[in-house]
Amino acid sequence: MIDHAHDLASVREATDRLLTAVAKLDNASVARPSRLPDWTVGHILAHLARNADALTNVLEGRPMYVSGEARDTDIERDAPRPLDVQLTDLRESDARFRARGAEPADWTRTVELRNGVTDAAARVPFRRWVEVELHHVDLGIGYELEDLPKEFTEREIDFLAERFGGHRDVPSTGLRSEDGRVWTTGGGAAGGPVGVEGSAADLLGWLAGRRDGAALTVHGGTLPALPPL
Repeated sequence: MIDHAHDLASVREATDRLLTAVAKLDNASVARPSRLPDWTVGHILAHLARNADALTNVLEGRPMYVSGEARDTDIERDAPRPLDVQLTDLRESDARFRARGAEPADWTRTVELRNGVTDAAARVPFRRWVEVELHHVDLGIGYELEDLPKEFTEREIDFLAERFGGHRDVPSTGLRSEDGRVWTTGGGAAGGPVGVEGSAADLLGWLAGRRDGAALTVHGGTLPALPPL
């Protein structure tokens, strides 16, 4: 069962870690390339702030973004800002999101995200947690997939395995982490079953498009190519 209050607390902790780490940078770092193609550190920080506002919109029953074009324009506009402005914006947008999440609400209701995707309102705080944790890694400032909280890593693997379950481009695939946890995904494409084993961090990195899977051990075929998130 999804515990939105627990996940909101996890968002706060993850955001505090991020803010503490980013505060050690300087203004020149804002323009440095991140690990995401064509995005600087500033792009990621701007995206995180605007995503907090977007998910607040979702909780309030408004469109997540006015449009995809408006989303991209806002990120490009905000990316070059000085570090102190970025930090203030991220801190304040996170506070708005968590304040809205703390209000009484029907957490069983269905909400709409981008591109017609729907989900339970109770899952929105976890989605925010995902944004903060993975983009902290994407900044390339010393926080790695191995540093993610164990609970987060396992739940995000759960989420992504479910997301790719039955996907027409992914053969039946079984995942096993070094600590013995297992997942299944894919199944909509010919071939398989394929077995994929490795550390939880490497499994998550592959599923989330952050690693190429070279560190994983594959049985029964080749490592499936996953569609973009």
